[in-house]
Amino acid sequence: MDSTERRRGRTALIVALAAVLGVAGGTAVGYGIQAQREPTALPALNQVDFRLPARLPRTQKVTPLSASEDRRVRTDGDLRKLLLPKPAGAKSAGFGFGDGWMSVREYASNFDQPDSALSYQLELGVRRVAATSWRVGKYRTTEIRLVQYRSTTVNGAREHIDDQQGYMPGEDMARSEGEPLSGSADGRYYLFPVEKEPGYLDLYEARAYAHRGDIAIEIFVHDTKKISAKDIKSLAERQLGRL
Repeated sequence: MDSTERRRGRTALIVALAAVLGVAGGTAVGYGIQAQREPTALPALNQVDFRLPARLPRTQKVTPLSASEDRRVRTDGDLRKLLLPKPAGAKSAGFGFGDGWMSVREYASNFDQPDSALSYQLELGVRRVAATSWRVGKYRTTEIRLVQYRSTTVNGAREHIDDQQGYMPGEDMARSEGEPLSGSADGRYYLFPVEKEPGYLDLYEARAYAHRGDIAIEIFVHDTKKISAKDIKSLAERQLGRL
């Protein structure tokens, strides 16, 4: 504080003291007059009743979510544990990812243009891919992939699933628009028409695409016999239920 401010403060203090002394002198005279009068009742105070309740409500106890209830804890853990388990009696389909992990490059190699697919997945923020597969009977194979994306301004899982579903109507399928999955706002399953080629067994295919949070779900089923809508729908909804 500089000297100018200090002098201005002393002047204000002197004026304030004078005012207090003046008020005190007037108050003394007033007390002398009031002492000679009969006491008069004070008017009732006009204010809101602030009475407290007889019993205050107890503070509600907040119980933290368990690991099984907290979705973020589950999905940030071992992603492979969220894959559907192999059915009893199922055998390995021989797709090569026995430890449950698929590298991003290996994942991109499944697309028609692997290099472009890899660049696109990196732009979406792909983080990791967990996969499982099995064979039931002689020919029916099932593959499930959980593709997890990083938290960015883009919801990579939704973008990827939207892209794949947008591609489906371009296929020559009996139900090109797919059918909805319960428990998902935009999940759908698709049944392909049979592929016939001389000298080969008939080939049937069904797919399901959905996403939940930062995880995209892809399911592929192949068989030499017709795949029912019930089979692919049930499979996809059970996988959704684990996320």
